[in-house]
Amino acid sequence: MRKKERALWLIDELKRLYPDAHCALHYKTPFQLLIATILSAQCTDERVNQVTSTLFKTYPDAEAFAAASLSELEVAVKPTGFYRNKALSILETSQKIMLEHGGETPREMNELTALRGVGRKTASVVMGNAFGNAEGVVVDTHVGRLSRRMGLTKQTTPEKIEKDLMKVIPRSEWVLFPHLMISHGRAICKSRKAQCEQCDLSLHCPARV
Repeated sequence: MRKKERALWLIDELKRLYPDAHCALHYKTPFQLLIATILSAQCTDERVNQVTSTLFKTYPDAEAFAAASLSELEVAVKPTGFYRNKALSILETSQKIMLEHGGETPREMNELTALRGVGRKTASVVMGNAFGNAEGVVVDTHVGRLSRRMGLTKQTTPEKIEKDLMKVIPRSEWVLFPHLMISHGRAICKSRKAQCEQCDLSLHCPARV
């Protein structure tokens, strides 16, 4: 089975297995998704959601975050790890959004990646999930691992993996595809030991050949 054929088959099967796959981060606005995604670096979505459940009550928008003190933010986001860098990124990003974008979260890739702590992956998460604008395929550790195991790429860096996936995944599926892969990565195709004997995808998975 060629890569594109396998990718299309894989999407259909994953949709069947995980019909409710969606962004695991909790948010009410594009700005809150931006902040949650910044916090998710090297941290589980579950831990981020625990932190933001309180954080967004105190700081609901860019204006509130921009007026916060750095020390207060450091304490608030400490459970997510790397809290000094994350707090500084959140503070400076919020201030820049207030100063240059009137408090509204940017919708363009170049504007988002110009914010502190926002790379292409974070920008793609916000653009795809908050604005429905697919500019790329988000590649986290699950997506990277499963894409290699399933023969969609041989690359090891997120940037190169994304380029390969964009060639075989229809653009209409770019936003949903990572959520499907993440769901399967957490449930079956785990990092330490893939549970291939329980996997409904094993028929066309190169990892079983």
